Amino acid sequence: MNRHQAADPDLGVLAARILFSVQRELFTELAKQGFDDIRPRAGAVLAYLRADGIRASELARTSGQHKQVIGSLIDDLERLGYVDRKPDPADRRAKLICPTERGLLQMEAAASIMRTIEERHAKALGEQEYAALKTALQRVADLQQGPPR
Repeated sequence: MNRHQAADPDLGVLAARILFSVQRELFTELAKQGFDDIRPRAGAVLAYLRADGIRASELARTSGQHKQVIGSLIDDLERLGYVDRKPDPADRRAKLICPTERGLLQMEAAASIMRTIEERHAKALGEQEYAALKTALQRVADLQQGPPR
């Protein structure tokens, strides 16, 4: 890394620093609350899981992970008791990935921890600046999902 990169990190470096720091805090706090058997890589499923279930293909699309990676993570989370596979009422050939009772408790705990993290940053930056930051990050994330130019 040259001096310019250290003084002015690019978007990927900044995004990674935020991601890894938030993951570290989130999973440390989850472990303190009894969810010490999951690892940050499980976030590709847990962050997008819905109480009423979601298809694995949708998890792959929204998380940006390959279907095989999502399938492996679902297998792990099912073995640990966080999710179950259930028939999709809209298409009996498809399965929904649904949180178990333990999965719902983890989702509630993670949401509470994330609220605390966000509130801390909103207080430090100010509500308006933090809201503007989140809006800008969402726009960049949406732009990044578009076709490469």
